[in-house]
Amino acid sequence: MALKKKRASRSLAHGRPPVLQKPKSISRKATKSLINSIHVLEKRKAQAVTKGNVAEVAKIDAEITALGGIEKYQQASLQGQRTDRGGDSSKVLMEWLKPIYPALKAAADGPVRMLEVGALSTTNECSSSGLFSMERIDLNSQGDGILQQDFMERPLPKDMSERRCWARQHASKDTGVSEKPLASADEKLDEFIPSLFLVLPAPCVTNSRYTDEPTLEAIMNSLGYVQTRSKTTQKLVYYLWTRKNTIPGRGETFTKKEIRSGSSRNNFAIVLRVPPG
Repeated sequence: MALKKKRASRSLAHGRPPVLQKPKSISRKATKSLINSIHVLEKRKAQAVTKGNVAEVAKIDAEITALGGIEKYQQASLQGQRTDRGGDSSKVLMEWLKPIYPALKAAADGPVRMLEVGALSTTNECSSSGLFSMERIDLNSQGDGILQQDFMERPLPKDMSERRCWARQHASKDTGVSEKPLASADEKLDEFIPSLFLVLPAPCVTNSRYTDEPTLEAIMNSLGYVQTRSKTTQKLVYYLWTRKNTIPGRGETFTKKEIRSGSSRNNFAIVLRVPPG
């Protein structure tokens, strides 16, 4: 009678279901290439929409989908916020706000409200600080705690209490922060609130045909904001704008006007039109 072959013993782990794997990290080079490619495609799509070229819009949508769409784009953006790649941009804001941490904690009306536009994470520096009542929105929310919403379709604030919030979008220059003693925490906060923390790719300001720093400052001044601090790196520009004129005048109109010439320039522009009436 033939002997039965002895079956090899199997470990307990052999029968376990596969462990959920984390998404693979995207290299710096691949991250930059993907983000740039989608930016270019979105620009082409906007041009096609303006011209009413439906076929071209569909073709570009297919190209964006082939690259992984908005999900892949946001994954690449999140990779850029990792600590080993410089961390999230709100680190700059939190460093600038250190002088008023005590006033933020002692605010009479409770935590200062922060609206984060284009939010990617609920665990960044401003969220984990415990200093703010956070509200996060994005056109394509990728996680719990981030509302899927278009900022331009948000209802206007009903009263001044709703206006007292911060918003962040996402050679160094430092204009400083006033350190003079004030009577109360709220008075100290009034020096900086309401404010806007704005982050843009550096070429939007340093290499655009239509936008430079004086133009951006003129636009913000027309809206009642003054520049409190700024910082420029190789990749990004950071600005902190404080609202000083709560009821600005009719403001100015800013059109797409060439400031710099040259084939190497990008077409980033901010157009501001005063509504009629």
